[in-house]
Amino acid sequence: MSRMKDFYLSEVVPAMIKKFQYKNPMEVPKLEKIVINMGVGEARENPKALESAVSDMTIISGQKPIITKAKKSIANFKLREGMPIGCKVTLRGPKMYDFADRLISLALPRVRDFRGVNANAFDGRGNYALGIKEQLIFPEISYDKIDKVRGMDVIFVTTAKTDEEARELLTLLGMPFAK
Repeated sequence: MSRMKDFYLSEVVPAMIKKFQYKNPMEVPKLEKIVINMGVGEARENPKALESAVSDMTIISGQKPIITKAKKSIANFKLREGMPIGCKVTLRGPKMYDFADRLISLALPRVRDFRGVNANAFDGRGNYALGIKEQLIFPEISYDKIDKVRGMDVIFVTTAKTDEEARELLTLLGMPFAK
């Protein structure tokens, strides 16, 4: 088992039971999955851009991403339905905990002028979305190998019923929320 999963079971569960007065330990919210999404707008002119985005995401997540395609045609963006425009990966289980641990303890502190992540980016159902401006904050990505700086969205999907429960869960897992 990963370090973060052990920490969740030993520290987070008792703290959440104490704070929210759960009757059963199975009521305690947990991380269900982490979805990492990278939109690659220039993929319609340059197919190589999508390949490099896929390789970057494979290195970051440790799992091969799927290529996302356009759902609708939009003439202003020169976009046709079915064109590849990005990639995403869904992490569960040990890979999810390993990624969360790397993101919180290694990658986020490497962001320039970092003062914490937005504490209001919850969706009302206990899920948290986080935007990352560049893939270089991950130590696995070498500066010389990348062709272009790309951002990505990281979505933490929890079993929490409310944003307050989800915020407490992520805080206990070590997410550095801005004050």
